[in-house]
Amino acid sequence: MYKVKDAYFKRAKKEGYLARSVYKLKEIDQRYRLFKKGDRVLDLGASPGSWLQYIAQVVGQKGRVLGLDLNPIKWENPPAFVQFWERDVLKWDVNEAKKVADAFDVVVSDMAPATTGIKDVDAFRSFKLANRALEIALALLRPQGHFVCKVLEGGEMKDFLLKCKQQFSFVKVFKPQSSRRESREVFVVALKKK
Repeated sequence: MYKVKDAYFKRAKKEGYLARSVYKLKEIDQRYRLFKKGDRVLDLGASPGSWLQYIAQVVGQKGRVLGLDLNPIKWENPPAFVQFWERDVLKWDVNEAKKVADAFDVVVSDMAPATTGIKDVDAFRSFKLANRALEIALALLRPQGHFVCKVLEGGEMKDFLLKCKQQFSFVKVFKPQSSRRESREVFVVALKKK
């Protein structure tokens, strides 16, 4: 696995975050104001846990945060209002989330497929995960809730954006500065579920 040891990697280590990817979420949040104190947030693809760390800081102890991933997180002893479940999101029964909250204010997804290096295959796999993340978001978000999802740019982008636009009042494709320039990853920001 390729590991980027750039300025964001070093900054994450210095600031105690588990991964450089936290700055992508931080930038999206600063631009689009996703989170507020007391929010209930679902983080799909939560490992290694840097997004959970950031979300927990923002929503505080009155919030509720649930992370899901196939792989365990590396965050030792998260606060009690943060839960992590090791689950396959593609097979996960969303009704299990009701143990944490009846509805969520925000659903975020940093899920990524196991890449092959074949652009079309990788993009297709990415959109399979993105479509599942959207399905989960639509099932669990409260009205006016927000959804953010990482995708690898590809042929399915137009259809995915159309699905998001049918369900949310505002949809934008955003590439954070902390994303590597050569990376095909972008984030779909979908605000205010209809």
